[in-house]
Amino acid sequence: MTTRLIGARVRRNEDNRLLQGRGCFVDDVNPRGVLHAAGVRSPHACARIVRIDATRARALPGVHLVLTASDLGDLNEPGPLLIPHPGLTHPRTQRPLAVDRVRYVGELVAFVVAEDRYLAEDAVDLIEVEYEGGPAVIDLEHALDPAAPRVHEDVPGNRAARVVQTVGDIEDAFRRAARVLLERLTIERSCGSPIEARGVVAEWDARGGTLRVWSSTQAPLPVKNGLARIFGLPEFNVDVIAPDVGGGFGTKIMLFFPEEILVPLAAIRLARPVKWTEDRREHLLAANQERGQLHDVEVAIDRDGRILGLRDRFVHDAGAYTPYGIVVPLITSTQLPGPYRLRNYHVEFDVAYTNKAAVSPYRGAGRPHGAFVMERVIGLIARELGVEPVEVRRRNFIRPDEFPWDVGLTFQDGGPTRYDSGDYPAGLEMALDMIGHRDFRARQADARARGRYLGLGVGCYVEGTGIGPYEGAHVRVESSGQVLVASGLTTQGQGHATTFAQIAAEVLGCDPTAVTVVTGDTRRFNWGAGTYASRALVVGGTAVHAAASKVRDKALRIAAELLEASPDDLELRDGMVCVRGVPGRGLALGALATVANPIRYAYGKEAAEAALRLVKPRTGAVLAEGEEPGLEAFGYYAPPQSTFASGCH
Repeated sequence: MTTRLIGARVRRNEDNRLLQGRGCFVDDVNPRGVLHAAGVRSPHACARIVRIDATRARALPGVHLVLTASDLGDLNEPGPLLIPHPGLTHPRTQRPLAVDRVRYVGELVAFVVAEDRYLAEDAVDLIEVEYEGGPAVIDLEHALDPAAPRVHEDVPGNRAARVVQTVGDIEDAFRRAARVLLERLTIERSCGSPIEARGVVAEWDARGGTLRVWSSTQAPLPVKNGLARIFGLPEFNVDVIAPDVGGGFGTKIMLFFPEEILVPLAAIRLARPVKWTEDRREHLLAANQERGQLHDVEVAIDRDGRILGLRDRFVHDAGAYTPYGIVVPLITSTQLPGPYRLRNYHVEFDVAYTNKAAVSPYRGAGRPHGAFVMERVIGLIARELGVEPVEVRRRNFIRPDEFPWDVGLTFQDGGPTRYDSGDYPAGLEMALDMIGHRDFRARQADARARGRYLGLGVGCYVEGTGIGPYEGAHVRVESSGQVLVASGLTTQGQGHATTFAQIAAEVLGCDPTAVTVVTGDTRRFNWGAGTYASRALVVGGTAVHAAASKVRDKALRIAAELLEASPDDLELRDGMVCVRGVPGRGLALGALATVANPIRYAYGKEAAEAALRLVKPRTGAVLAEGEEPGLEAFGYYAPPQSTFASGCH
């Protein structure tokens, strides 16, 4: 298929507004009469809460509300388990406010709402919390020891889950090996640290019984649905808006962070807008984190360094809770084979509770861990044999003629880990050519002779993208000729306002600047999953294409009647539907949008002329059977399985 705009270099639609300071982030949202919130957070990784005394805080002038666990009642239930798994035998999720015990530094114990943030922070300092500290589980290596302290009293051995997958005959592979190499690899924790930390603003309209929430979330539609259930509201009475979001990386897709429940609750109780903005210290302490794994890996190779089999046993640090189940270590285990021909593979992992912030998918969601382990294995083989690491890669790559390649494992979405296509050797050679690899060793030796050190690192990976379950889009042509694209996705800098506009403009034959893209607003679009896992363009963009194609087909049907031509003789270009090969004979998309509405109040010369073409006797209904008013459509796309991209650095 040839394309005109998809893949073309066009100016980004969103940049001018952001560069000129006209962006709107959550902290820019300040409804009239807004109050401000702050939280009391645990200074202990593990402790029993002996007592909480908020008397002085409640008495402070300007303080409107102080919440502790006892004030929440049934609303202080544990959050949802977002992704269950049979191997997750002991799931635990966090309550909005800690009850009896705290399990990590930064866990919320109380929540204060006051006239401004300064007063709220002053009130936080006045709340007296007496703790009885206990031994914390910090060391991942010993977290599963039977004698280790329990993070959750009812979880023996701190083991949340255990999963084992095997491909091929691993025992035979190790029996046939010329050499067996072993290595222990530690992957430390890290946090998301987007340039904009988290934030929530909530406004309650008691007259209409409606709740409006502005959030820096990556998944406004699930947040909307969840808040409706939590507060017993009809879903159509809850709006969630994710305005401009300054980075997400997965951290902001958590459902629910405590503040996402406490801020709306406070707004409802006080009948005043309430705002909470996370500071950087809070983010580093209490926002979900990632990484944190300990791997013991064994590889069996033949005399030439070809991998015969690989065993990996690892422990994954879940932190204190498992809101996303075991999706992160599961992805690690299934993405570890990477681009290599690994026919015999055994992986087993345990998920351990520790006294740290919870883990949820972030920046690769387990895939970088697997790539790190596999690439270290490649380096281990190269050192053992005394050959170039790139040569070990060449000997072990899946060949282009071997696709589709079934890894033999169950992926995170429940489908097979099946690589659809790829040319891994070509990617490696392109990278090597770009860095001048052929003469690198000579340059390295020359630099060493002059007291300088040059190093070369190569890393290859395969990444599952475009996962489901689905996404949708709404495309509408207005009578002005402007095109509106609405999606349930959010944007944190990916450029959706440009790429989705390119897709719609390609289908409708207009300029991308004539397309306005709205994301992250449940008032505009009400179905979808969210922005995560490198899926927005693949899944959401395909939904935009589907909706725009329906609009195109309807525009062609209407234009064919007005122009007395066959739809096959029409084409869309320059914002017009034209008769192919007949210059000057065509109708503007905006005019077609006008006549697609049976009221036909035709403002403007083009619309009026188009409407006049329909002034003729009729015998049936104004709308033909099966037709709907307006030039608009909804489109949805559910991918049958993940697609697998690859890269070499």
